[in-house]
Amino acid sequence: MDKIVIEGGQPLEGSVRISGAKNAVLPILAATLLTRGRNIIDGVPKVRDVATMIQLLKDLGAEVESNRNEKIVLDTSNANNPEAPYDLVSTMRASCLVLGPLLAKLGRARVSLPGGCAIGARPIDLHIKGLEAMGAKVWLEQGYVHGTVDGGLKGTQFYFDTVSVTGTANLMMAASLADGETILENAAKEPEVVFLADILNQAGAKIEGQGTDMITIQGVSSLQPIECRIFPDRIEAGTYMIAAAITEGEVLIENCIPQHLEPIILKLQEAQVDVEVEDSSILVRGGRPLQAINARTHPYPGFPTDIQAQFMALMTLSRGQSIIMETVFENRFMHVAELKRMGADITLDGHTAIINGVQGLSGAPLMATDLRASASLVLAALAAKGQSIISRVYHIDRGYVSMEQKLSDLGARIKRVK
Repeated sequence: MDKIVIEGGQPLEGSVRISGAKNAVLPILAATLLTRGRNIIDGVPKVRDVATMIQLLKDLGAEVESNRNEKIVLDTSNANNPEAPYDLVSTMRASCLVLGPLLAKLGRARVSLPGGCAIGARPIDLHIKGLEAMGAKVWLEQGYVHGTVDGGLKGTQFYFDTVSVTGTANLMMAASLADGETILENAAKEPEVVFLADILNQAGAKIEGQGTDMITIQGVSSLQPIECRIFPDRIEAGTYMIAAAITEGEVLIENCIPQHLEPIILKLQEAQVDVEVEDSSILVRGGRPLQAINARTHPYPGFPTDIQAQFMALMTLSRGQSIIMETVFENRFMHVAELKRMGADITLDGHTAIINGVQGLSGAPLMATDLRASASLVLAALAAKGQSIISRVYHIDRGYVSMEQKLSDLGARIKRVK
């Protein structure tokens, strides 16, 4: 199993180009199941979750005509298999995104309960409740979600008890081919949800209100194949911004959308990091003493839960005490024990982490537990004195394109070993 070896203490210098957004391309790939014909998707990041979703679509009957240079051509003319098998779905939570499209297009689905990061329950009950409200019969049996619908899905009004990005995406896709009007209340506002709605509209859907907490969908009888380019990954961009700050380096983040990164930009500036924003790039300069500040995760446009672990790594080296509250997912402090092995001073109290800044971190053997936690360990190791060896780095490959290569190009002393 691969490991990443890092010799810390080297400031990062140079520029890094941000890849397409993993959390944008996964629902778009699922949405191709609503179409019949050649779908063309450009700007696709080469990460493991995307490869898993493509294999899942192939199992469902789609044909991959080509997949090179970040461009996928996917023919869904014969995507008529309603079953998503366990061995694929178990490795990635986003695989449940095929549930809505399968029920909408085929009238039946059998999807294994999803896996992915071990960060709490992340239940799909909201997906199931929403589909039931649209007239589907859904039940759990032997680890699979089974669904059938007689006479097609019907428009409905559905309120999300908690904001769910994948839930909003799933029901929006299903409602696109439902009979009548669907209103989704307390819907997710993430850029990835807005993008999905915009692309579905280009394919002939009738969706309004994306980017607000109430989305209205008028069902249509069919959708045209999708053609789009995936926008840059805001979480990857935020990770490299923090990498520049934690190593006291100077890095130009290229091919990003600063508007998507506002909460991260503001927090870094509050911590006394120098951040200069241009139209599609951000220059981050570390080097000044880091100020300890507080952060609380929220759904978009709040501070992203997917940056919480990386930001905590930064705060371990700040002056003073910072408090980080995790309000989106339970069990998302699994990186804390590893950071403490490096000398960080962190105390946990339920969903709150209290961090007392220390003078420096020391390299250590570390174990990644989930995608973003593994990124936080890489950042901490870049800033630490001495060598760190991070195991279970397959988590990083799920969501970051060529992370060690991009960091190496910025001057990091980092390598992957077997």
